[in-house]
Formats: sequence, structure tokens, C-alpha cells
Amino acid sequence: MRVMPPEECNMKISINNEQHETQAVSLAELASQLQLPQKGVAIAIDNQLKPRVSWGNVLLQEGVRVTIIKAACGG
Repeated sequence: MRVMPPEECNMKISINNEQHETQAVSLAELASQLQLPQKGVAIAIDNQLKPRVSWGNVLLQEGVRVTIIKAACGG
């Protein structure tokens, strides 16, 4: 995941239990800023899974807990 440069930051959030700062307003903007792949990714906000189709409508707030899960291949 890409960490946001300090000069672009203004909201503190937790991503996978690590503190980050972002200007993203929506979950879709955050996913784009983090350069997440189009497939194989699930995101939960405060332990509630958010369907990809709703990411543009899910607004981020200061202190929110974001969990990003990426699918892995192998056995």
C-alpha cells in the first residue's frame, strides 16, 4: 500500500491497525490513492464489510478503522 505524503494529508484514519493520513473523502478515493487492484480486494469500515459497488458512497470520517483484505493464491 502507498502511504500518503504529509503535504497531502488532513484526516487521520487507521488502515489495518496502522495510523495514516489522507485527503480521501470516500472509500473509492482511498482505494484509488492506495492503488488497490480492481479485483481480489475486500474493505471493511469499523468491522463492516462494504461491497465494492458502494465504495463511492461510503464517506470516510476522522478516526475510522479501515481493514483491507487482499486475496492470495497458493496452498
